[in-house]
Amino acid sequence: MRKLLIVDDEKNIRLGVSSMIRREFAGTYEIELASDGEEALRIVRDEGVHIVITDIRMPGMDGIALLRELQTLPVKPLVFILSGHDDFAYAKEAIRNGVKGYLLKPIMREELYEALRQAEKELDRQQARQEAQPGKFSTGSGELESFHSSQLNYILMHPEMDAAEIRLRLATVGFTDNGSVWRLGLLRFPPDLRPRELDEGLTRLERLIPPNLQPLLNSASTFVFMDKDRSLVLLAPGDGVPRLLRAAVPAGGRPLLRAGVSREKSDAALFKEAYREALRALRSTFIASAGGSVQLVEELEEKRDRGEIPREHIRQISNKLGTGRLGEIKALLAHALDARTAREEGIAYVEAVSSLLNKDVFDQVFHTYGEQSVEILRIYKKAGTIDNFEHYHEYADCAERLVELLDEYVGRMKQVHVDHIEIKRAVKYMEENYARDLNMAMVSNYVSLNYTYFSKIFKEYTGDNFVGYLKKIRISRAKELLESSHNKVYEIAEQVGFENTKLFTRVFKEKEGITPQEYRAKRYMEG
Repeated sequence: MRKLLIVDDEKNIRLGVSSMIRREFAGTYEIELASDGEEALRIVRDEGVHIVITDIRMPGMDGIALLRELQTLPVKPLVFILSGHDDFAYAKEAIRNGVKGYLLKPIMREELYEALRQAEKELDRQQARQEAQPGKFSTGSGELESFHSSQLNYILMHPEMDAAEIRLRLATVGFTDNGSVWRLGLLRFPPDLRPRELDEGLTRLERLIPPNLQPLLNSASTFVFMDKDRSLVLLAPGDGVPRLLRAAVPAGGRPLLRAGVSREKSDAALFKEAYREALRALRSTFIASAGGSVQLVEELEEKRDRGEIPREHIRQISNKLGTGRLGEIKALLAHALDARTAREEGIAYVEAVSSLLNKDVFDQVFHTYGEQSVEILRIYKKAGTIDNFEHYHEYADCAERLVELLDEYVGRMKQVHVDHIEIKRAVKYMEENYARDLNMAMVSNYVSLNYTYFSKIFKEYTGDNFVGYLKKIRISRAKELLESSHNKVYEIAEQVGFENTKLFTRVFKEKEGITPQEYRAKRYMEG
């Protein structure tokens, strides 16, 4: 039986989700409940959990902080987050921390059940891999590799750690340099092929390495683990890392693999510095003219990383969305994402441009106009980080497609806004002229909208057709006159725009259930 943990600060939600799961998956799960991130983390560490369903916003340790902590564990559970529509900024952070999927509040049973069915399939696949290839990677068992991975990731995720503790933790996993030279390398698979678990990544790496280098890969002095971004990290003495990565990453090969290598080091305390260097080299391959390469940090051309971010162009893109100037918008975007400029300026420049596009264009549309279509939301999530792409031109193409969709979407939303302003004018005109012989042609002409289009959006805005809404206005005014005046019923009928008393009485009874005379008598008796 697998263990499932539900984390939410609201007791009713915890119990409700638990009840739904027990009814549909009777006998499948041992279910634990936690009211906050701290309690959840303790349960995962002490008891082990296969699946976690967690709220994002909680007091104390929230869902995002919990996700970050779970990423450091040797064995990570599959995580689903609970979120509302207004939690999208938190959801984007959750994507970067390995979340399996979303469950929107209020929770729909079928969405919950489908999420768990998919989770079960993935857990079954993981179990099958472990049973089919036990201990294949000869440097140690899966549990030992996971322990190494957790220790090394712990160092990377704690920037305040001093040199003595770094050396101690590295010694715990068996890495002691004794003054000898070593390098650190990073191997990244394409986004859709990044390994979910360390054993999967190790198996892939072993298949890429030719037989003559297998002894080097399996050496006790070569360490391989997986970082939080699901890149494989290699640590080996001498030129071991460049040799392994160059063998594993043929230039221009498919799938497109990219790798970066640090400078030579001779002090274990420089582990984090080596990782940062390898990461810089790896990220530089994203904007190289050709992908599928291994980049040593010392071979990097000096990038300026001083280029002025095209803030004005990006601001104008935001302003022009939905104004019918798509050609101008695409020209501005092409300037902001020019590939030659990106290669000259370096990866820090590219990241700054991407961040500004996210904040001032993509996020701004979401926060201003609300939910978009599923397609827009999918592309929006992907464009949120360049790490979702194999190469720079793919990111630029995705950003251009997203801008096209947002331009169309914002244009529609602006038109709806304009149309609603005109419908408000139309309603005001009707309220001021209800006693006249009004018809829809007169009112649509008054606000300069097409007759058929006016009819459609009038009903969308008011919830009623033109004739029905006009009757409501007239009957509402008639009720006021019946209560406040001594006018005859036929006089009131004429005052509110009905052509005769018989029609007025029939419509009044349809709306109120009684005749005008009965309504007046009732109001008189009430007070």
